[in-house]
Amino acid sequence: MTRIVAGTLGGRTLRVPAKGTRPTSERVREAIFSRLEHYGVVDGGRVLDLYCGSGALGIEAASRGAARVTLVDAQRRAAEVARANVAALGLAGTVRVVADDAGRHAAALAAAADGTPAGPDVPLDLVFLDPPYDLSEAALAAVLGHLAAPGVLAPEAVVVVERSTRSPEPAWPAGLAPLARKDYGETAVHYAEPNAPDA
Repeated sequence: MTRIVAGTLGGRTLRVPAKGTRPTSERVREAIFSRLEHYGVVDGGRVLDLYCGSGALGIEAASRGAARVTLVDAQRRAAEVARANVAALGLAGTVRVVADDAGRHAAALAAAADGTPAGPDVPLDLVFLDPPYDLSEAALAAVLGHLAAPGVLAPEAVVVVERSTRSPEPAWPAGLAPLARKDYGETAVHYAEPNAPDA
């Protein structure tokens, strides 16, 4: 079990998958959301939580006022647990769960946003990526590249990437610029913002 830190659902508990995921600790989530609230991207925002596991990051965003949250995980069991958490917390109108590969989902968003009117999921105000630590840097870079495609991110959006402190800085694509890095034990949290390639 893990606990929602704050907001309308603060103190409520979440189920976590029995194996195959690495839940973000409450201390790290609290620190992440303190920074995100300073950036002003949570309340009323459109949020995407890739490699969501239990959905703790996205559900925390919903608890703190996010308007629409999409949780994505390729593991069937993780998606089932995330769906159970959403249902138990009465968030079905705000939070949806998609059982899909993060790279495929990000590529579909990029394709949909390219030259078409904004759909209900884009532009995104906040994106979380908390992949397995053994995900290759190339695979992570590919997902970030899709997110940086025109129309996917709002101009003031923030992208949050959790990695091991032993991993290198993510290979940010031309459309994303690093904002900050904070380390918490073995966890490194990277923040980035949209950056026009010609800027």
